[in-house]
Amino acid sequence: MKKITFLLLVALFFQVNTTHSQSKRKLKELAEKEQLLKAQNEKKKETKIKDYHQVITKQAISDDGLFKSHKVENKYYFEIPNSLLNKEMLLVSRISKLPSGLGGGYVNAGSSAHEQLIVWEKFQDKVLIKVKSFASVANDSLPINISVKANNYEPTLYAFDIVAFAKDSSAVVIDVTKFYSSDVKALSGLSTQMRETYKVRSLDDSRSFITSVKSFPQNIEVVQDFTYVASNPSMLQHTETISLQMNQSMILLPEVPMQPRLFDNRVGWFTVNQYDYSSEALKSDRKTYIRRWRLEPKDEAAYNRGELVEPIKPIVYYLDPATPEKLKKYIKAGVEEWQKPFEAAGFKNAIICKEAPTKEEDPDFSPEDIRYSVIRYVASTTRNAVGPSVSDPRTGEIIESDIIWYHNHLRSYRNRYLLETGAANEKARTLATSEEDMGEMMQMVIAHEIGHALGFPHNMGASCAYDVENYRKPAFTKKMGISASIMDYARYNYIAQPGDKDVRFIRQMGPYDYYAVNWGYRKIPNATTPESEVKVLDQWIEEKANDITYKFGSQGSSFDPSSQTEDIGNDAMKASTYALKNLKIVAENLENWTSTKTNNYEDLEELYDELLGTWNRYVGHVATNIGGVYETYKKPNQSGTVYNNVPKAKQQEALKWLQENAFSSPTWLVNTSILKNTAHTGYLEKFRGLQVRVLNKILSLETLGRLQNATVIDPNSYKPVVFLQELRVGIWSELNTNQNLTVYRRNLQRAYLERMEFLMKEEFRNNASSESYNVSQSDVRALVRGELTSLKSLIQIKKGLQTTTENRYHLEDCLARINAILDPK
Repeated sequence: MKKITFLLLVALFFQVNTTHSQSKRKLKELAEKEQLLKAQNEKKKETKIKDYHQVITKQAISDDGLFKSHKVENKYYFEIPNSLLNKEMLLVSRISKLPSGLGGGYVNAGSSAHEQLIVWEKFQDKVLIKVKSFASVANDSLPINISVKANNYEPTLYAFDIVAFAKDSSAVVIDVTKFYSSDVKALSGLSTQMRETYKVRSLDDSRSFITSVKSFPQNIEVVQDFTYVASNPSMLQHTETISLQMNQSMILLPEVPMQPRLFDNRVGWFTVNQYDYSSEALKSDRKTYIRRWRLEPKDEAAYNRGELVEPIKPIVYYLDPATPEKLKKYIKAGVEEWQKPFEAAGFKNAIICKEAPTKEEDPDFSPEDIRYSVIRYVASTTRNAVGPSVSDPRTGEIIESDIIWYHNHLRSYRNRYLLETGAANEKARTLATSEEDMGEMMQMVIAHEIGHALGFPHNMGASCAYDVENYRKPAFTKKMGISASIMDYARYNYIAQPGDKDVRFIRQMGPYDYYAVNWGYRKIPNATTPESEVKVLDQWIEEKANDITYKFGSQGSSFDPSSQTEDIGNDAMKASTYALKNLKIVAENLENWTSTKTNNYEDLEELYDELLGTWNRYVGHVATNIGGVYETYKKPNQSGTVYNNVPKAKQQEALKWLQENAFSSPTWLVNTSILKNTAHTGYLEKFRGLQVRVLNKILSLETLGRLQNATVIDPNSYKPVVFLQELRVGIWSELNTNQNLTVYRRNLQRAYLERMEFLMKEEFRNNASSESYNVSQSDVRALVRGELTSLKSLIQIKKGLQTTTENRYHLEDCLARINAILDPK
């Protein structure tokens, strides 16, 4: 009994003691909280920080999300939780609406103006937006990380006064009105160059305002309407005004970054770059990661066994409710074209297209919510479609993308369908193209844009993978399409000839697309770092290295004839010969297929201008062979070299083709029947401009520099002296045959002399590439002088033999021009 009593007393002692301790702790916490509130109140007095209810009044219109946003009369506030301070976010500035012609026509609604990695940082009684850079990084545990931070100090984009604290002190309140209504250059849609071009003087505050602020769980969207005073605007110059609408997206980046995958230039990907100072090499290590979605298998064991597995989070696109009903099935099919390539990477149902939910189904759904990727249908006269995406600059993870389809884009495809396939394809010989054909075209355009949103750039080498003759074979074209990749600009089969039955004319997915998806998206078992994946990734590339079907060709190449835009086939001369045969048939029938049916000339005029552009593309594909260099990305363990000059015989074949097809008089292309009904003048100028463009391309400083450079590594190369001689003989062939000079040939010969004068006077100015050389100290001017001297002698002999006054005057004028070039004094 005594023992029990003793134990009860001990328990009671501990209980009292524990209760006393808890009471003391609570009293201490209350005292600390009271002290904190007192300190904040003192701070408020010092810095004019107000009570929450004095700032966020009962009149506030509030929106909860990543931050709470509040509108009080005409002021906007962010309530930023302390837990989100110093968290990495992406600030994306996009142009939503813009005036016609802004940026020379190369800027579209939806174009991104800036992407910046930012953090919100509290400093004394202010909150700062700091712009961070992942261009230079180092492991946090290494001493060099201190130096990296010291030598890459982040700029402060903006500083906000704290105007209030949340009622429970869990957040700071700042006024963002001035930030979003001012001309902050780092958020602006007008670049420095645009401001200079359009002579922008200032932002007009009276005509600029914040349109809306919306908060979502992972992002905040702000829409601004800005009007600038500009002396030389892109449209309606008398207004001296540029108005544009900007969309500012602030996006919370993933708490756990995705494991990145290292880029290899032998496979085409959009990328992000870093310089890693953690490297043990004697320099910073440049790391480039591919941009891709985070796809992780639901059942990793089954995935590793080679079974098809659904991803934990598939890529989902929603259809814009504004999309015309009849087009929805084609857009959905275009998105889901990529399901098969993803199966090659082991994922089932990896990408899905859905109808946007109705208000009843999901009242909170919004296309601006970063959780949703949307295919937007835009009522605009723009003929384009784009596939931008937002990615994490730390790892390349694609977080969201919106495909933008402009209403008038299908008209461009209808026109090209008629012009490029009409000779061999009866279904294309109409302005009222069938819904089935237009739908299939749209499906493939959407597939192409989705490809961009998945991380793939243009692969301009894919269309060079197939032999020209295969484009005339039904079985081949139906199986392989017209390019090895949907990411090439190879839209139609313009090679197939009249009488070739059942060939495919419209592009489709190709074998390269399956290969690229597998390379970028397949999860590699037990690879826990980007470096540990490289051996397997290299193996996948090397297995396909000798098959041109899997070659990547960069869009940026202006010198590689196997990586050109809008071409098909592995032989430009042969392909363009077939193409011009077809184009002649189209030119002869264009009136019957258009104005005769519609009883007006509007479509005929538009299509004829586009026909001239089509001719220019076919000719341009051939011209690139002269001075051309094949570029095939390799690693040192692979056989062969990265750069190889186009063989001399092929370059000479290209020049001969141009002499016969581009520089001859265009009797079939200058269709007088069409011109007499669509233009009162300008007939000669239309074709002169086309011919001169081709001539200037092959007589460029870049082309001559590459021809000269080739002589160093290949003694059998096409020497510039031989090229210039053969070009001169062709351009001035009438002097050797005493043929009559047409007006087209006289124009071309004068253009030749003007270009030779350019070569004698101009220095090399090419900032877009690494090509550069000292022209005045090269052979160029000596060669040009020699050619002009030879031409002068020939003209002096032949000018008296001319039978027409125009030709005599022309040659006398040419002599005077040559003399002025050779002896400017």
